[in-house]
Amino acid sequence: MYSTSDFKKGLKVEIDGTPYVIIDFLHVKPGKGGAFVRTKLKNLLTGRVIDQTFRSGEKVKKPDLMEREMQYLYREGDNFYMMDNENFEQIFITAEQMGEAAQFLSENLNVKVLFFNQQPVAVELPTFVELTVAETEPGVRGDTATGGSKPAKLETGAIIQVPLFINEGDRIKVDTRTGEYIERAK
Repeated sequence: MYSTSDFKKGLKVEIDGTPYVIIDFLHVKPGKGGAFVRTKLKNLLTGRVIDQTFRSGEKVKKPDLMEREMQYLYREGDNFYMMDNENFEQIFITAEQMGEAAQFLSENLNVKVLFFNQQPVAVELPTFVELTVAETEPGVRGDTATGGSKPAKLETGAIIQVPLFINEGDRIKVDTRTGEYIERAK
């Protein structure tokens, strides 16, 4: 069981038999009456975001979640196929369950898959991934005074902003949480 004093961003809780992750929370102590915690919760099964208020000190259940290290193999239609790194068992995850993570997923990438009651519900990518730039316009010499940026299409199909000196075929490091360019891969 978690108390409201344990709440933090990213904490996974179970409410009415459904797993949620805390996106945002705020402890409120009004001048009159008891303190409470206002939260924004994302449903791990459907992806829907709800607002919920808890009285200070209220308890919520820990969800029956299991995290397994898996390797992304390939995509077929709307299904992403993963392989367990320990027993080589293969499962698929739907595009809906994959969410935003799909745009930075390259073959053979190791990811963490979250299971609720033995069913996959979410995928957590590494914080940084290295991807190849598939398409971008060449940077024009002399356009760097402002440190500008240009759009680049990555090997996975994602489009992000990169500095002008990045060319097609370059390997770059991307932050999967924000979708931003970090640096050239070494």
